[in-house]
Amino acid sequence: MQYVLVCEDQQHEVFGLRFLKRMGLVTDNHQVRVERSLAGIGAGDQFARDTYVTELEAGRKIHIDRTLLVLVDGDNYGFQKRLRQMDEACRQRGVEPRSSADQVAIFVPTWNIETWIAYLGGEGVDEGVKNYPKLARTSDCQPCVNELAEMCRRRELREPAPASLLAACREYDNRFD
Repeated sequence: MQYVLVCEDQQHEVFGLRFLKRMGLVTDNHQVRVERSLAGIGAGDQFARDTYVTELEAGRKIHIDRTLLVLVDGDNYGFQKRLRQMDEACRQRGVEPRSSADQVAIFVPTWNIETWIAYLGGEGVDEGVKNYPKLARTSDCQPCVNELAEMCRRRELREPAPASLLAACREYDNRFD
């Protein structure tokens, strides 16, 4: 199985890699090809959409067993609108949007990944608020990702859970399990 992680930034990368490892999907970060936007070069969400379309199309052409995980912030759009944007990006490039046959999961934290990290760290969060603090070191999210993995195994998030994280859990269950 080949894994490809498409993400906006280093925090997404660390979060996504740790999640794949803790869920037992990979044992080593080298089993995952990471496509990450370079800091300061364009909008991270645009990079994620463009790369998602490229990877989706390539995965269909090469016919190998691979899974694509996309981590893109919802910003002020949220999960559903971001998914529609991903589908529209496909259509604009003449690529059929994701179907249930595609091993593609799209995780969309709203506003950003720091919202999920705050929640997983035990805070109550409001997805209408975008100012959750960035971590001093990206690796500081690892205990939070460990917590998420445990919640996923139990198939139970602590209430009240952010709607975007509930959606990501459904994506995981539908695409990886």
